[in-house]
Amino acid sequence: MRQRREHRIGPVRLSARTGIATSTAHCILKRHGMPALAATDRATGEPVRRFERSQPGELVHIDAKKLGRIPDGGGHKVLGRAAGRANQDRRDGTGYAYLYTALDDHSRLAYTEDLPEERAATCAAFLQRAAAWFAARGVTIERVLTDNAWSYTKNTWRQTCRDLGISPRWTRPWRPQTNGKVERFHRTLLGEWAYHRPYTSDAARQAAFPDWLDWYNYHRPHTGISGHTPASRVTNLSGQHI
Repeated sequence: MRQRREHRIGPVRLSARTGIATSTAHCILKRHGMPALAATDRATGEPVRRFERSQPGELVHIDAKKLGRIPDGGGHKVLGRAAGRANQDRRDGTGYAYLYTALDDHSRLAYTEDLPEERAATCAAFLQRAAAWFAARGVTIERVLTDNAWSYTKNTWRQTCRDLGISPRWTRPWRPQTNGKVERFHRTLLGEWAYHRPYTSDAARQAAFPDWLDWYNYHRPHTGISGHTPASRVTNLSGQHI
């Protein structure tokens, strides 16, 4: 148990350090009520306590994910590592997309846009469109949670929040897991859309995105909400979808 607490390692590495079987290490951890490493905070080793807002709109998580664009003809997944290496120079290549997402804490309903940069005005304009999108689905945003990036601390962001009647919140420094729900969404987005198959152009990948987001919001069972879909947690939304 001392090895686990000091080094925060799982049964396989505990087995290697102590000479006992992996299954035995697992049983010992379980007997002492030690949670799986995936369920603990990396910094403290304490169990992660997951909270969820009780109603849609009480809190919306916002974050941007940087994603390399695909050149016409395909990147390294189509051309191979050697042929695709030239595209890694984003200064003279195809550049980056910034995937901005607003994700509702209660329902996990998501709104995402592909934008060209992370300026304060871009972030503020995204919030205006996201608020309108949620409002069209019967959700009024009360609070937004972002990290402490420069664009979310400027007066442009604060004024936009005031204009929309939204209360801005920021994650604690060095605690990005506070905004973990939207970060987890971005991992899902990358795995199930962006990197799901080889695309021959950025336009082809973008063309596939609306269908994927529709599937995520309306049809994909979400393990974080007991296998329900995000839309099912918003009043009447699933019934309005065609």
